Amino acid sequence: MIIEFEIPGPPMGKGRHRTTKTGYSYTPKETVSYENLVKMCCREVYKGDPHQGQVEALIVACYPIPKSTSKKRAHQMATGYIRPIIKPDWDNIGKIVCDALNHIVYRDDAQIVDARVRKFFSERPRVAVTLTLTELGAI
Repeated sequence: MIIEFEIPGPPMGKGRHRTTKTGYSYTPKETVSYENLVKMCCREVYKGDPHQGQVEALIVACYPIPKSTSKKRAHQMATGYIRPIIKPDWDNIGKIVCDALNHIVYRDDAQIVDARVRKFFSERPRVAVTLTLTELGAI
């Protein structure tokens, strides 16, 4: 089974847990908000129970082209000749998406056996997610 959905807006990476002086640990509110957006976008296309088998993930992060970019450079960005070497890091993008889908698409993101995160520029910033679910023992 293949699940595909998009998260609108610029890519966001997983924020680090914060700890107060009193020892209270919390997740930044921006991270919680983005994880909720990921869940909402996924639930629009996947309504099943959490998958029990292995999962492959392809995440394509499309960053906005800066408005101050020249037309030539903007064209190179839009066609993939110039790719983003800016934050958030590829692994933090993958982490925020995959963590958000725990207990929704799969029991735990430990079930992900193959993952790829790609970064591009686009006129339409978004994160496109493709998950391939395979049953245990299926080839």
